Amino acid sequence: MAVKVIVELRAQPGRRDELKSVIHTLLADLGPALKDKGSLGSSLYEMVDDPDTLVEIADWETADARNAVMGDPATAQAMAPVLALLAGPFKATVLDLV
Repeated sequence: MAVKVIVELRAQPGRRDELKSVIHTLLADLGPALKDKGSLGSSLYEMVDDPDTLVEIADWETADARNAVMGDPATAQAMAPVLALLAGPFKATVLDLV
């Protein structure tokens, strides 16, 4: 069953626009490969009341598909530029429709 993933990414102070640009580039570059691995797409949002936070809402075919991608060393390498701009660890919440 499809799942929704909400990811909160807090940029280092004043670097949200840079983080947004890096994420858009990453998603454009990896999009087709991610679709082959179970991604159903995602959208990126700016948090209105927090100038340093972005929220990605992603849809995946299954939680296992997402976990496989996130556990792949190639994903960690591709995400390195994103992680370098964060003020701390990102928070991901996986939701299943009830």
